[in-house]
Order: sequence, then C-alpha cells, then structure tokens
Amino acid sequence: MSLKKLEKYLPIVLMAIVVMGMPLLTLARLDIPNPASGTLPEYSSSPAALITKIINILLTFAGLLAVLFVIIGGFQYIFSGANEEWAENGKKTLRNAIIGLVVIILSYVIVNVINSALSDYV
Repeated sequence: MSLKKLEKYLPIVLMAIVVMGMPLLTLARLDIPNPASGTLPEYSSSPAALITKIINILLTFAGLLAVLFVIIGGFQYIFSGANEEWAENGKKTLRNAIIGLVVIILSYVIVNVINSALSDYV
C-alpha cells in the first residue's frame, strides 16, 4: 500500500486514540470540598507529592505516545505488502515502541514504590 493511502487512514487512527483517551480526562477531576460536611479534604503540600504527580502525568503522556507508535508501526507492517523496506520499518517501530512502553511501565512502578516507601518516613 502506498504512503498516500496510509496518510488517508492516519486522521482516523489519531481520532480513535483521542476518543479512547477521553476517559483519562475524568481522572483529572477536582475534589471540591463540601463545607456543609464540616471536614475539608486533605491536600498534600509537600514538594515530593507535587514531583510525583508531575512525573506520573509525564509518564502517562509518554505511555500514550508509545501506544501511538505501536499503532503506527502496526499499520506500517500490515500495509507494507510486498515492500520489504516498509515491513522492516514497521517491525523496527513496533519493537522500539514496545521496549519504550515496558520502560515507561517500569518507571511508573519504580516511582510509585519509591514514593510509597518514602512517604512512611516523612
């Protein structure tokens, strides 16, 4: 399949990724305190909590980007047809994206384990 035909499907794939990513926006909701209950939610004001939240947000975006590259590599491999160059390009993109995704997941786990271990001492 030619590059022009692949470019025709790219907006559809990007729109699907955006639509699938919409539920992540619900995780960004604000906890609005209810003054009638008499108790206010506890907000962490420590720099460590802020740094952990920033790192988690960056890792989330990196994970979404890695998934996007998995999809792009898959499309390159599927639509390569008899073109060996495209097939190799697709395989390489897939391999690198999966390695990146594994690194991102492990980074997320390491950050949260260190955060929970250090929160016991602070």
